[in-house]
Amino acid sequence: MGPVQRSLIRLMGHCRTKPWAEICFCATSGARFRTYCTSTNPHPADLDPLEVHKQRLLMWFSHLPQEEKQFGGYFSPETMHVDPLILERKPEERAGLLSSALSLHSQHLSKTVEQLFEPSPSWDSSRGLNVLLYGAVGTGKSTVVRKLVLDWCKGRMLGQFKLLIPFSCEDLSQLSKVSSLRDLVGRKYLHLRRHPLLSGEVGQARDVLFLFNGLEKMNLDFRIGSTELCSDPNEALPPGVVVVNLLRKYLLPEASVLVTTRLSALDRVPLKYISRHAQICGFIDPDRQRTYFAKRLLQQTEDIAVKEGAQALVELLYLNLQRESQLATACFLPSYCWLTCATLHFLHFTNANTPIRTLTGIYTSFLRLNFGGEVLGMGTGAGMPIQEPQNSLMLYVVRTVGKLAFDGVTNKRMSFSEKELEQWIGGKTKTDEELRQLAMFRTDVLDFFLAPSVEKNKPFSSELSEHEEQRYVFAAPAMQEYLAALYVVMGENKSALEILTKQVSKAIGQASEDMNALLAIVSKFIPLRIFTIFNLLKLFPKLFEKFSVQNKGRIGRTLATEMFRTEDSYNEDVLDQVEQNLLGVHGPHQPLKNDEHPFELYPIFMGGLLNYGNRVLLQQLGCTIHNDTVAQITKALRKYLVRELNKPQPPEELMDLLFLLYEFQNPRLTAEVLSTIRSIRLSNIRMTSLKCYVLSSVLSCAPPSYHLEVLDLSSCLLTPDMLRILLPAFRHTHHLNLQFNSLGPESCLLLRDLLRDPKSCIKTLELCDNPILDAGAVSLLEALPENQSLRHLSLMHTGLADGGAVELAQALHTHSSLEELNVAYNNIGDNAALSLVDTCREHPTINTLHLYLNPLTDVGKRSLYVRGDALKSGRKVRVLASVTEGSDLSEDWHPILSVIRENAKTWDRERVKQQLRAFLRDLEWGRQQQPTFWKRLHFRRVERGIRETLKMLEKDDVSHVCEACNQPQAK
Repeated sequence: MGPVQRSLIRLMGHCRTKPWAEICFCATSGARFRTYCTSTNPHPADLDPLEVHKQRLLMWFSHLPQEEKQFGGYFSPETMHVDPLILERKPEERAGLLSSALSLHSQHLSKTVEQLFEPSPSWDSSRGLNVLLYGAVGTGKSTVVRKLVLDWCKGRMLGQFKLLIPFSCEDLSQLSKVSSLRDLVGRKYLHLRRHPLLSGEVGQARDVLFLFNGLEKMNLDFRIGSTELCSDPNEALPPGVVVVNLLRKYLLPEASVLVTTRLSALDRVPLKYISRHAQICGFIDPDRQRTYFAKRLLQQTEDIAVKEGAQALVELLYLNLQRESQLATACFLPSYCWLTCATLHFLHFTNANTPIRTLTGIYTSFLRLNFGGEVLGMGTGAGMPIQEPQNSLMLYVVRTVGKLAFDGVTNKRMSFSEKELEQWIGGKTKTDEELRQLAMFRTDVLDFFLAPSVEKNKPFSSELSEHEEQRYVFAAPAMQEYLAALYVVMGENKSALEILTKQVSKAIGQASEDMNALLAIVSKFIPLRIFTIFNLLKLFPKLFEKFSVQNKGRIGRTLATEMFRTEDSYNEDVLDQVEQNLLGVHGPHQPLKNDEHPFELYPIFMGGLLNYGNRVLLQQLGCTIHNDTVAQITKALRKYLVRELNKPQPPEELMDLLFLLYEFQNPRLTAEVLSTIRSIRLSNIRMTSLKCYVLSSVLSCAPPSYHLEVLDLSSCLLTPDMLRILLPAFRHTHHLNLQFNSLGPESCLLLRDLLRDPKSCIKTLELCDNPILDAGAVSLLEALPENQSLRHLSLMHTGLADGGAVELAQALHTHSSLEELNVAYNNIGDNAALSLVDTCREHPTINTLHLYLNPLTDVGKRSLYVRGDALKSGRKVRVLASVTEGSDLSEDWHPILSVIRENAKTWDRERVKQQLRAFLRDLEWGRQQQPTFWKRLHFRRVERGIRETLKMLEKDDVSHVCEACNQPQAK
């Protein structure tokens, strides 16, 4: 095997064991980078090694992690970078809090990395500069370094350095062999193995800049007794010793060094070895945040309509940030800006062509980008395990911050006091090692998840009064629900009895194995049956295993219970709640109390965490969810979901259930749950492209034989683009209700193709109150010859005129199974109506025709009745044109008036009142023709109902006039 093959295998091994965000360079702050620039193809000898080096760095650092693909591949490191605020600090104030940098004039003092390497009056030209760039998790250290490397490769920055050599401190900490500086460089960058700039000759290294990213990953010891001095770049030493001598300026003193680190590692490098300290402060002003959001959201597509929608999102975000909201506090960290953009992209730009993404997956990827592969400790050195599950930083987060989040969700609280943080996070630490780990965790990690609470009408920068207590909330509200769900799904929510039972079971299990081995030997000599009693010891572990299975089943029951809480039944659906948390609520609304929050994402995250893809990412974080745990939870969840679905659920709860099934990404479970659902009624849900995609994806899991009796999408603000996404779902439906959606003729082209589809089984299609006009009706008629499933077609209040009605009458004979046709409340005159009636009488199956609320004359209405009564050869068809038929009361007066009452407030009031008055004239004339008192009394009862409807409409008109004039309504 040659060197080329070995290099490829080594690189593939790293790709399997480490996230891609660690191999390349992460687009978000807080991620590590690795530089595997070893050449797989030998470059020609005449090429300059420095140019080869720039090309390799440019290629590797231009890679984007897998998580960026969810944005559609529109981004590059150049287009999406926004410079965070960088402040130069004095050594004595380097450990200052971020809030100390929030003054308004501090923005004018912002530095670039290039300015940090400008010579100062006290600078010794014979020695290079050591710059320490530090900041909290998520402030953008790695992003700044990535941009620095790319700009140097393109000649835009740090032109005084001929050679820039980036290192990952995490990589260096894992090396077990001693190596010289030149060997370390040659191992990562083969083309620089013997470069003269690293020879150690006087003045050569002045043009070299070493970059060490993530110093907190290494244990550096600057004591002379522990770390020997070395000035020879060819001498083999442990990697930590090499780094220490570079910073001491004992090894290549002319070289400059840039080190990035978190706050917890500030004290690892003595002050005398650092030339300049700089703190990276993230995005502390809304303008930087707005620039970041604009670069992320305005590059989705060239479609003008989509760009306008994205621009509106950016404006709404900016308005919310200007209010000094909790979101603005979270977005001080660029990582949370990334999370906000990823969530909005998921909510507004999901369609059938985008890769499958879930909200749970976004939050899991967010944690992996910031904490992937990290262990809890001061760093790892040679000979130490790379990653033990018990040392996983993310697992520690789950057991501490996750426990705090779970307590908040259980008690419906979003804010926490200092005492509560102390109680849940590190309250039981005892050993020095635990205290050390806790100190590092509080310094680096805790502030990443928790932020000071921002009270309404109170600036963030204002100080607390003497009697006020500082309270903390999760930086992203959904993060509290995510961590609480992870805490439960991982089985960390155990009672004291469960913990004791597990320990006893483990001890007895081990003791029983030893006892059985001993008794097996003794029984050979003393065959006493009494020894068989010790076999009972084997039962205890089995009983505990059954108890554990029941505990997993309890998780499934908790999920279903939280999913269908009675007090949350009529809240907005969970996707709308997520959007409001990001964009704010605009217009009149009922303000919530400080801690009032429905926590409806909590059960959905519990389901999403059971998804295989999310479990793989969590495994990389050191949080393992076993397959048998998933199977046990799923089994219990199926039972409880079916039980809850036997009860009637409001549309918002059904939408949340569909989203839960989508997040789960388990086709088998979804099909089993769908088998118990016969109708999905989502009327008045504000549908978006994402919700349509969720509905279509969930129904696609059902077998071909599955059919919905009713799919109600009335008043859902559907658009033609949403219909395209929903077409696969419509094929499973018998009764499709699309009323009140403002669908135009373009939408009818899609519905035409749907009716032509041989797999379509639609029997009832309701298109009431959609402006499809004659053009849309003609498009639908083109599908009639090829469709044999349609039984009921409703085109009420669709703008149909005489031309469309005549074409409809001519096309009806091509469809042999239609039974009911509703063209009420259109612009159909007498002649077109008579043509429709004649065609329906000749049709073999049509038995009902709705024509009321059309501009029919009294003569036309009587003609319909006379013709229907005179044509004895034709079939009898119920023609609903008025509340009377000639001088008699129509048998269908009640359904006609019911439809009018239901829709009167949304229809043209003047036209409805005019039609009701015409009904009154018809009733009055018919009543006068009746010979008996009882028939006249019946007429008067119908008249009374119509007059009440008229009175209701007139009263509403007066109310609107009074509101417009800002005057109280008269009694």
